[in-house]
Amino acid sequence: MKTVYSMILSVLLFGTLQLEAQPTGRNVSKAGTSAATFLQIPVGARGIGMGGAFVGTADDITSLYWNPAGAARLQNREVMFSHIDWIADVNFDYGAVGIPLTSIGTIGLSFTSVSMDEMLVRTVERPDGTGEMFSAGSIAIGLHYARNLTERFSIGFTAKYIHEHIWDMNAQGFALDFGTLFTTDFLNGMRIGAVITNFGTDMQLSGRNTLQYGRIDDRKQGSSERIPFHIEMEKWPLPLNFQFGIATDLVRNDVHLLTVAVDALHPSNNFQSINIGGEYGFQNLIFLRGGFHSLFLEESEGGLTLGVGLLADMFGGNVKSRVDYAYRDFGRLREVHVFNVSVLF
Repeated sequence: MKTVYSMILSVLLFGTLQLEAQPTGRNVSKAGTSAATFLQIPVGARGIGMGGAFVGTADDITSLYWNPAGAARLQNREVMFSHIDWIADVNFDYGAVGIPLTSIGTIGLSFTSVSMDEMLVRTVERPDGTGEMFSAGSIAIGLHYARNLTERFSIGFTAKYIHEHIWDMNAQGFALDFGTLFTTDFLNGMRIGAVITNFGTDMQLSGRNTLQYGRIDDRKQGSSERIPFHIEMEKWPLPLNFQFGIATDLVRNDVHLLTVAVDALHPSNNFQSINIGGEYGFQNLIFLRGGFHSLFLEESEGGLTLGVGLLADMFGGNVKSRVDYAYRDFGRLREVHVFNVSVLF
């Protein structure tokens, strides 16, 4: 077992060193220097309502996004769907299913989609539009596996296929997430979580929109001006992130549950920041949440988050349904409202 723990710590340390090794300049955030940034859009109204401080709390189906190790602690099969009207009229949809398989562990499948309405193709010569329309969007499909190595220590993995497109251009990549979750024997079972997300291949657009025609050598007579060639596109890395979280229950009994959590984020394409949040549950039925995301992040927008949830029995208690809502303030970019529905059976 010590060998397993050493391997896990080595992987987490390697991920942190990889982040530190990213080229950077003083006071430069590197924002806008990665592909597939939709992978950084948080999932689930519960985690969002807690300010994104969810790596140490992850114990439901949204753990597939926040910390795959938390999926090992699912008590029931769970299906979940979430929709967000994201900023700039972007639609964000997420669906996931998690299935505990007793001693084998937990397996899961997730699907993420980002879409938007079609837009006019505009050029310098024709700023009002060429008459053509184009679309853009992204998807990610994740396969998940999590297992409890001991009663206190869990690990989880995610393998993701990523695809992005704009007009007739496409890019694809693959990524891995790896997370751990440990429950201590003090402070009401304080949880400590750590996760590395989006460790994978660079992405490069390709397609017919890079096709150009021109003369190869202007110095040669008779050279054709219609020789086809493609403009080579740059490769961009995925938004690698290391996140560490701590969560504990200040109050825990049959009626009340009060959880507080703090997460530290170290992304490859921005400065470090802190998320804080809490959740109050009454009789495991009604939940109130609040938090603040992106603390100490330079030039961040907004930060306040609020949320509410309801867990109800169905069909004599054999099936449960969960409905969650979260509000996230984005300052000048306007607020975002998050809804998701889960079924536990």
